Amino acid sequence: MSDIGSDGVLAGVKELSPVQKTLAHGLVFLVLFGGWELGSRMGYVNELIMPAPTSIAYRLYEMFFVTGSIYWHYIITMYEATMGFIIGVSIGMGLAITAAISPVFRRYWAPYAVVFNVTPGIAVTPFIIAWFGFGWSSKIALAALVCFFPPFINTLTGLLNIDKDATELFRSLGSTKKQYFQKCQIPSALPIIIAGLKLAMTGALIGTIVAQFFSASEGVGILMQRFAFRLNMDGSFAALIVMSLMGLSLFTLMEYMDYKVLYWRRHSRMEEVSAKRKKQWLKQNGDMSQA
Repeated sequence: MSDIGSDGVLAGVKELSPVQKTLAHGLVFLVLFGGWELGSRMGYVNELIMPAPTSIAYRLYEMFFVTGSIYWHYIITMYEATMGFIIGVSIGMGLAITAAISPVFRRYWAPYAVVFNVTPGIAVTPFIIAWFGFGWSSKIALAALVCFFPPFINTLTGLLNIDKDATELFRSLGSTKKQYFQKCQIPSALPIIIAGLKLAMTGALIGTIVAQFFSASEGVGILMQRFAFRLNMDGSFAALIVMSLMGLSLFTLMEYMDYKVLYWRRHSRMEEVSAKRKKQWLKQNGDMSQA
């Protein structure tokens, strides 16, 4: 018999309060980075391999508040990743919707999409740069190529795997193809579509950074590369942390979209949206009910 309860907690183990969890995470953080800092200061950790956390923190402070050199590189990278994401997602979802509607198109297009997916993005980077040049276009193109497949396959899978009972219900009610697509297929597919968008957002940032490593004059990727070539490892780690913050901010944005769009998956959001719609309905139909 399992000792794990329905809430996923081992039997007999007391659940920690939020304050205790925060203190526990803080303690782990202090032990980890305190040991790292102590090892660096005592000479046990090579500065060329792992610079001290305080050195990295000072470099971050310098980049953000002293020289301000990171801001332009940050903006450029975010712009290239965002544009690549928009283009890649638009093409991927557009083709997926077309493939879901047309079996003939799906039969002949799907193999080429698989070929695009299995081809490593980094392998085509020289071709992308040769075709689109050394400016922003090549970075956006590679980001779009890298993030194309997750929205395509997730959207196609979500649109084709609809609950049979829901399909029969819409057919019995005499719904048109447009109504079935808008009211049944899209809402049912939204969870898996948004999951694909989360993967695509991360892929767009990766594609942008890789393209900047190959050829760029501005961007967080080339900034990190310049630090590494000068053996300025604290600067390289600082640039890496900035990349992590960029990825975290983009992923948080997608999580917020998930929270707002897929409201029926969370009880609190469901109640909030239901109350809001009830209020709107009463406002619009109040005079009719009184009459």
